[in-house]
Amino acid sequence: MLPYIAEFLGTMILIILGDGVVANVNLNKSGMKGGGTVQITIAWGLAVMLPACIFGAASGASFNPALTLALAVDGSFAWSMVLGYIVAQFAGAFVGAAVVYLLFKGQFDATEDQATKLGVFCTAPSIPNLGLNIFSEAVGTFILVFAIKGMANVPELTDGLGKFIVFGIIVSIGMSLGGLTGYAINPARDLGPRLAHAVLPIKGKGSSNWGYGVVTLVGPVIGAVAAVLLYGAIPW
Repeated sequence: MLPYIAEFLGTMILIILGDGVVANVNLNKSGMKGGGTVQITIAWGLAVMLPACIFGAASGASFNPALTLALAVDGSFAWSMVLGYIVAQFAGAFVGAAVVYLLFKGQFDATEDQATKLGVFCTAPSIPNLGLNIFSEAVGTFILVFAIKGMANVPELTDGLGKFIVFGIIVSIGMSLGGLTGYAINPARDLGPRLAHAVLPIKGKGSSNWGYGVVTLVGPVIGAVAAVLLYGAIPW
């Protein structure tokens, strides 16, 4: 049971910190409004790193259905635990997004722009193009998973340094590719909060844009599975 609890709580904290920074710098009447994309990108890296440090020993700190599935594909994670992990991750993401809404309710109420409100919860493309948007998410997730697998090649890597490297991976992907689709690179990170946006009583919220959900579901899974297959095929 502990691994599932860890995945739930870890994903919840990830979303509180990750969606929280977007609310913090984009919503009206926030004390950090205008902080910009650099603050967002660094904070998202920290949002992944901190729960990874807390729960890494308990669950492996996946917090990402695409990563969980890919690790099962390459045999480094038990298939019997995949469904439980994915349910815990989506549930944690939903609850985390609900917490962000409660924390920033006054700022949501003070913000009129519907896209800004939706952007706190989930991602959107700068240029809508289904094929290229899926490709962007696939490439970003490929780099994430391939880099995580590649840490096995770092001599005498300590657990703490490994978690810091994950921070670097997230920040690197965000700063290089984030302007394309917002780099969800994690179906739970996008679809859990998107569901929260759909059901929460957010003032003047508008559409949750579920049509875009296929991008953040399909792209990361393709990229993650491709990463472990290529990594496994290289004669290290």
